Amino acid sequence: MSRNPSSTQAASSGVVLVGYRGSGKTTVGRIVASRLGVPFWDSDLEIRARAGRSIREIFVESGESGFRDWEERVLADLCARGDRSVLAPGGGAVLREVNRARLKAHGTVIWLTADRETLARRIESDPKSREDRPALAPGGVLDELDAMIAQRAPLYQALADATLDASTLDPEHVADSVLALIAKANHP
Repeated sequence: MSRNPSSTQAASSGVVLVGYRGSGKTTVGRIVASRLGVPFWDSDLEIRARAGRSIREIFVESGESGFRDWEERVLADLCARGDRSVLAPGGGAVLREVNRARLKAHGTVIWLTADRETLARRIESDPKSREDRPALAPGGVLDELDAMIAQRAPLYQALADATLDASTLDPEHVADSVLALIAKANHP
């Protein structure tokens, strides 16, 4: 667990969990939101609900840019609510600068990391993830992870107020650590 010493975001606003798919954003986000007594939003779930189709279908019909447009609109709406909530954006949400700015303004940003083998195991064991999410690189999950993490890690790092390795901890303990980071942000 590490903190970005330049963080000035007050945790009394929202909490944003960023990271690649399989890092635990949704599972941990639900636990953190429940413990804080605030709403939880998963942008991918919101996209599916509003679009009335799966992410895979959006990719097929509109390409990645069409999906990213949906993502941008949904994040704009969720972040504009001004409520104290826990938000788990999709792993690629950080690719657009406007999304990064909205996420940063929403609250304390915590980057959930995990080693590539853990991420691959989690992705491959989640049938919904395999069915709903298109592969973003040829050659299987490990190739996808290598390509996407290389592209996104600098963006996650620049955005995050704190980084938390979620490779070996169960979701309850990751949530404990997230809450500790939030408390620390409130009382530096």
